[in-house]
Amino acid sequence: MVDETQKHGNAETPKGADGTECRLSIVGCRTEGSDQAIDIRHSTFDNSSIAAIRRALETVVDPEIPVVNVVEMGMIAGVRMESGMVVIDMTPTFVGCPALDVIRENIRAAVSAVTAAHVTVNVVFDPPWTSDRISETGRQKLKAFGLAPPGERCSGALMQSLERTSCPYCDSTDTDVESLFGPTLCRSIHYCRSCLQSFEHFKAV
Repeated sequence: MVDETQKHGNAETPKGADGTECRLSIVGCRTEGSDQAIDIRHSTFDNSSIAAIRRALETVVDPEIPVVNVVEMGMIAGVRMESGMVVIDMTPTFVGCPALDVIRENIRAAVSAVTAAHVTVNVVFDPPWTSDRISETGRQKLKAFGLAPPGERCSGALMQSLERTSCPYCDSTDTDVESLFGPTLCRSIHYCRSCLQSFEHFKAV
């Protein structure tokens, strides 16, 4: 059974392999060769354990966007050891996402393969997920997939931003909104007047 909660537990400040404290920013410590951090503010793992868990998490993708993993999407809100268990906090991209249960189970299975400890996966809404959490690598992969990455989140300019969405195929901004809703709630459908192709856009949230 995968647990679901919206609360963090209490834990010590994480320490590296040399015993020094790992001082973390809002999104945490980065591992070598990556542009996206995992928030481990509540972690007591050493760096090698975090690296192994990170590699496992990077094998888990969003079934609806299989080219981007959950780390690149910014869905991992925290990783910590609590009462002898590995606890993964994930924040969903959209409330009610139909792939949520599948992603949680895939995270649990992937991390369980690299640790003997029991793995619990919580769904949290603090911090809330926003499209700003998508890494630069993730954005590049979305574009290569034919899905225009999200733009600015400013609500006042949302419609204006949608109307000038860059085409992922030719980079033209001479585009029209065909539908505010695509195959999923997180996407809109656009048409490029330059290359004459329709494309989907991941909405800014």
